[in-house]
Amino acid sequence: MTGPVKRSMMIAGHATSISLEPIFWDALREAAEAERLPLNALVARIDAERVEAAHPPNLASAIRVWLFERAKAPSG
Repeated sequence: MTGPVKRSMMIAGHATSISLEPIFWDALREAAEAERLPLNALVARIDAERVEAAHPPNLASAIRVWLFERAKAPSG
């Protein structure tokens, strides 16, 4: 198990850095491929959902939760 990896990306026209463990980067990349979206577009969508919350979590936490909910959703 390794620690978080920081990556920079453009979201909604501004640069941001996100720190996630490699397993989450892998899952996020797989999700983007499955949805036929560029990685930054999927992160932008997660970010847009995040900021609508009454008490928005930080972006890395929102990504982890989104990936968890996606993994536990019934497939098919």
